[in-house]
Amino acid sequence: MTPGAAERPQMPVEDFEELAGVAPEGVRLEFVDGKVRTKDPLTVEDFEELERRAPETVRLEYVNGKLEVKAVPDGNHREIFVWLQEQCMQHRPDLRVYGESGVKTEEYRRGRARTDGAVARKGHFKGHGEWSASEGILMAVEITSHDHDTDRRDRIDKPVGYAAADIPVYLLIDRDNDTVVVYSEPKDSRYQQIVSYPWGTPVELPAPLAFTLDTEELKDYAD
Repeated sequence: MTPGAAERPQMPVEDFEELAGVAPEGVRLEFVDGKVRTKDPLTVEDFEELERRAPETVRLEYVNGKLEVKAVPDGNHREIFVWLQEQCMQHRPDLRVYGESGVKTEEYRRGRARTDGAVARKGHFKGHGEWSASEGILMAVEITSHDHDTDRRDRIDKPVGYAAADIPVYLLIDRDNDTVVVYSEPKDSRYQQIVSYPWGTPVELPAPLAFTLDTEELKDYAD
């Protein structure tokens, strides 16, 4: 990570105060070292109600039984997402990369992940609500942000959650290490295959994607 890409707090204290002010009865929030936490265990039902009430500037997830705040994407993050869209359309015009997709994850669908991207067939999300079942999602995508919890959330918790939901492929575009990591073959809440590629090398996506990403452009977004 370059000096200009320092870790950022989850949210400004003003956003936290607004979120705490609309929290459902019984949901007690605290703000410690720039992070939002719940004082008591949070049920998925309470999370969904809190998420519905949250201000538009706050993007919430429920990962591994914990409330998480998803970082607002910066310019390089957005450019990388567009790069992936173009790559997928080139190789698989029958597919779309849907941004900011709410997905039910983990065992028994008790997690709520807001993916940076979800790859599915065109029209897949028609008629869906805020949180979609994982069936029909061929690949979940996360692009790391420079916040406090990226390491645990994107590299540890989310691979487990996506594998438990039987999403065939998880693609992690890791901006800290300039790598693309492909997780595949979900079984028993774990991906059995994990392959890491440096930016600039071809990335083989397994079935059901079955095409190769040209990652040379990603080197333009190293930060």
